[in-house]
Amino acid sequence: MTGQNQGGGPQQSRRRGQGELEGLVLAALREAPGPVNTAWVQGRLGGDLAYTTVITILTRLHAKGAVSRERAGRSFAWTPNADEAGLAALRMRKVLDAEADREAVLASFVTALPPGDEQLLRDLLAQAAEEGEG
Repeated sequence: MTGQNQGGGPQQSRRRGQGELEGLVLAALREAPGPVNTAWVQGRLGGDLAYTTVITILTRLHAKGAVSRERAGRSFAWTPNADEAGLAALRMRKVLDAEADREAVLASFVTALPPGDEQLLRDLLAQAAEEGEG
């Protein structure tokens, strides 16, 4: 009865977005005892994703610099380089790098921030400057 539930109607499966899947894979890798293979990640995610889907997600994360891989026989062992916040930062940098007028993009971004976020950004920049001096 593929595609149907016990009641005979079609199954209602929610399709997850790429960002959500990437977050789930990163979370699984952060729980790993060390570098792990694709099958380990697939099992950690509950096995409802195809092996090829997990490989695709890991490969995309690798291209973004969010994970690293090392040869393990004919496959790879995967390790996280970034958490979800780091992945979001990588996406933001990619968008910024693609724009011709970097200053205008940053200025528009900062002026659109709510006051609390603007102050947080100021605090983080001041902290980064202090750490750079020390």
